[in-house]
Amino acid sequence: MKLKLATFQSLFILIALCLSAFSQAAPALWSVEKNGVTSYIFGTVHVGDKSMEGLPKFIKNAIHQSKYTVVELDINALSPLDMQRKVAHFIASSQNIPLQEALSPSVYKQLQAYFTKRGINIDLFRGQPVWMVMLTMIQLEYQKAGYSDEFGIDKQVIAYAKQLNKPIKALETFEQQLSMFSKVSTMSDEMMGQTLAQMADAKSFINDMIGAWKTGDDARLKKYYKLSFDDTQYARLAEQILLVERNHAWIKTLAPAMAEESHFIAVGALHLPLEHGIIAGLQAQGFTVKRQ
Repeated sequence: MKLKLATFQSLFILIALCLSAFSQAAPALWSVEKNGVTSYIFGTVHVGDKSMEGLPKFIKNAIHQSKYTVVELDINALSPLDMQRKVAHFIASSQNIPLQEALSPSVYKQLQAYFTKRGINIDLFRGQPVWMVMLTMIQLEYQKAGYSDEFGIDKQVIAYAKQLNKPIKALETFEQQLSMFSKVSTMSDEMMGQTLAQMADAKSFINDMIGAWKTGDDARLKKYYKLSFDDTQYARLAEQILLVERNHAWIKTLAPAMAEESHFIAVGALHLPLEHGIIAGLQAQGFTVKRQ
């Protein structure tokens, strides 16, 4: 079964691809140079397990050599209570359609069966928007597969940069990311239907994707990207909102700064490859990009 990676990638932001001992293969790090200034780009995963605790030396060295550390969102700057309050305010102030109204009867029935199988009453989600329920489901699948944000690579990058007193730059705010999920859920029935179809193979998918990241297997990651964004209307919408638009906005922000001072940039691994990725975007801006 093809799994739409956009759905799983989305969770990495909110809960929203380093081993303490590496084999010969390792996650990919890229150097980016212009005007004699060298920065670094590191594609990450936002969840992990105990085996992924501890950044490798070559990543620490790159952070140390850079003036700034850049991440998608500085998750350490928000407490769980802050996030809950922001989510509640966003839902209350935006025009989200409640779960029971947004889904067709057939998809709602499938969702009810999903939660019943896990001993959860679907009425707990009454009034919540579909995207919020989807994120809860994906978090459950990550936990079932043995992963959590506690060992997420972004969180470890932030912690190490702060140890070195490196300034942290966030590319987005929490509110911007909530708005992004809301936009994707304009096709609620399709989004939830595809998410439910993915659940049976979720564990093997997650393990294989993170395995590809651990070994720096760019070919496998590109394969997952192409499988994720097929020709369906929902997949195209998800790719545009979750990746393409964000990549373009980030490049617009980063390129002028990287031409002046060194930055260590840690963003989700799927933001890097192919024609709409950050690497191609920076090359188009005159940067020389090399894998380290």
